[in-house]
Amino acid sequence: MAISDNYAIYLHIPFCATKCTYCAFNTYVDMETLIPAFVDALYKEIQCVAQNAPEFSVHTLYFGGGTPSLLTPSQFEVILDALFSNFNINSNAEISLEANPNDLNYPYLKNLRELGFNRLSIGMQSAVDRDLRLFERRHDTQMVDAAVSAARQAGFDNLNLDLIYGIPYQSLDDWRTTLQHALSLSPEHLSLYALTLEGGTPLKDAVDTHKVPQPDDDLAADMYELAVEMLAEAGLEQYEISNWAKPGYQSRHNLQYWYNKPYLGLGPGAHGFAGQIRYSGLLSPQKYIAKLQQATSNDLPFPRTPATARAVTVNRETEISETLMMSLRLTQEGVNRAMFHERFGVDLLNLHGQTVERFVQLGLLEVTSEYVRLTPQGRLLSNMVLREFV
Repeated sequence: MAISDNYAIYLHIPFCATKCTYCAFNTYVDMETLIPAFVDALYKEIQCVAQNAPEFSVHTLYFGGGTPSLLTPSQFEVILDALFSNFNINSNAEISLEANPNDLNYPYLKNLRELGFNRLSIGMQSAVDRDLRLFERRHDTQMVDAAVSAARQAGFDNLNLDLIYGIPYQSLDDWRTTLQHALSLSPEHLSLYALTLEGGTPLKDAVDTHKVPQPDDDLAADMYELAVEMLAEAGLEQYEISNWAKPGYQSRHNLQYWYNKPYLGLGPGAHGFAGQIRYSGLLSPQKYIAKLQQATSNDLPFPRTPATARAVTVNRETEISETLMMSLRLTQEGVNRAMFHERFGVDLLNLHGQTVERFVQLGLLEVTSEYVRLTPQGRLLSNMVLREFV
């Protein structure tokens, strides 16, 4: 499952028709009128970052958000033209789109498939309408079914469904219902995320003011273990703490992150890691658009553009810590010791031997000549383990 030093590109589409109650991402509602100017600005940012870029190939493109499915096929065509004109995109590149179920119909999806999109990630979240109402989602379960059917008809043979567990009011049976329904749709990939209550979100405020019950961490752990059992029985392989796939359908884009390999982040608030620089863009769509409208050329060193808000050089010590934190999330291979030695010139056990041995004794890590990885019990306590390598 090794990933080469090809680059990945993430494109952030920050617009939403409504904002989910749990969402703390850089997203905005009631700004759809900015989309045409945003597309022009994104085209320009692509040109700017490519202007001073070294030669490399790109093997994944990922449109995330926000709600990328608010854009029209013709707007995606403009963006893809900029990408293919300015970068060497591999002929078999994975091109993914995040989408809300109720934005998807056959004509729209057929157009996207013809443009080259070959992977779709649908925000199902739950098969229980109470959960969807709590999140103020714009869809119901029937819309998920219709979206998946339309995607199959349009030629998509690589579908992911996002699900959330550990939701207030959610029982273990509710979660089982969601998993069963998701599996009935035969997705190639499933991403399962424990609900995180982020500060400043309506759901966090509702929990803090006791309008909504606090999620039960022990119950969430039971839900995770149920998912591990059910998805294994269904033939889906867990390859990362939160991700399962049929053989050959692991997300190449997300593996780029977990291997801590280089990727470009484009769009308002997008993060990137390239040329030993970790950076992020301006959050505000208006400021992002204005900066790029004013730009006549890009005199900034790669990977910076006029829309870059923050850039930090990543030193060796930080890169090692980040690589360990990301790679230990990989449940099958964990940290590949040979790859780690080739990258950093030192064996992981020579660097963190005492920490690794302590967690081995606690039953949270396992070590072979090939890898260091979390045990099944370690996955449940992964945050505690990962913190020790920072």
